Amino acid sequence: MQLEVLKRFDDVEPDEWNALAGEFPFLRHEFLSALQRHGCVGRDYGWIPYFLLLRDGPGGALVAAAPTFLKLNSFGEFVFDFAWAEAYERHGLRYYPKLVAAAPYTPATGPRLLVAPGQDRGRVAADLAAAVREHADELGVSSLHWLFPVERDLDTLRTDGLLVRDDIQYHWTNDGYADFDAFLEAFTSRKRKKARRERRRVLEQGIEIVRRHGADMDAQEWSLAHHFYASTFEKKWNIPVLTRDFFVELGTTMGDRVVVVFARLAGRTVAAAILFRGGDTLYGRYWGCEADFHSLHFELCYYQGIEYAIAQGLQRFEPGAQGEHKIARGFLPTWTHSAHWIAEPAFRKAIAEYLDRERRLLAGRFRELEADSPFRDPDHAA
Repeated sequence: MQLEVLKRFDDVEPDEWNALAGEFPFLRHEFLSALQRHGCVGRDYGWIPYFLLLRDGPGGALVAAAPTFLKLNSFGEFVFDFAWAEAYERHGLRYYPKLVAAAPYTPATGPRLLVAPGQDRGRVAADLAAAVREHADELGVSSLHWLFPVERDLDTLRTDGLLVRDDIQYHWTNDGYADFDAFLEAFTSRKRKKARRERRRVLEQGIEIVRRHGADMDAQEWSLAHHFYASTFEKKWNIPVLTRDFFVELGTTMGDRVVVVFARLAGRTVAAAILFRGGDTLYGRYWGCEADFHSLHFELCYYQGIEYAIAQGLQRFEPGAQGEHKIARGFLPTWTHSAHWIAEPAFRKAIAEYLDRERRLLAGRFRELEADSPFRDPDHAA
């Protein structure tokens, strides 16, 4: 095996890369190369591409890869380690740069140990995890962080000795629903009436909902979608790093993997939500609205996605990070994880103790959240 560093996504063959990334949209070649081509990652934003590849000898076939970035800050990760960075600084130590394996700006569960089809996955994934950790040590970075890995990758990282951190998101699972009404029938009567009332209020305001795939959108529609995405970030004093041209390119290269839901009132577009789809999962990512319309956020970001997922036969819908209000709309608390290698032994011990305390607190909170399920069957989608 030969370890290789990839700093430009266009330097790897798209088909070769996508054979490893599979259907997870945020690590496909189209997505990553567009991020770099349009300046959405790089030193300016603290996301420096530094993907580690395993090849079958020099210039050989691509066997495995890790989506790693040298990070100069902790923004856009959604696994919050600002307190760890501050502790390093108080002790006169450097926390940045660190090495992060993640999909940029995306708190979605997905593969992180990417292994080519036909390989002995367990063995190659273990080799890759060890190689990345050893390379991080050689680089002299403070730490290595694997964010939102799928369970089988998490098991490999745990076996490699990394510290595991738990968190909670809210995901929807398709229980074989024939349509949206069948989904609501699984709710308690009170919760079902509330959901129907929210959807009805959107219609009563005269709002029309239009769903579009990226391949079908024109330049004006992409300008509108980007406007609403950017407006939400600007309202929160944040930087909308994804450019209009980035989204336009994805509309061409990723086509039906991009779904945009528009809300129109009297012929004018007043809101939009941008979603992505993988093989069996829908991912909610961005939304924006020009005014305060009753229940429109729930309709565009949750109900439309559920309706689309049922119609398309998708099995899961991850609407993004945080938001306990999602439970009442059918998104149940779900464990997500991250795995961490800390170079400094004293900090590794302190962080391990902190994660143990945090895990116990979260376990209690998880049980409380489960009790808020809107479903009649308490074991629904467990």
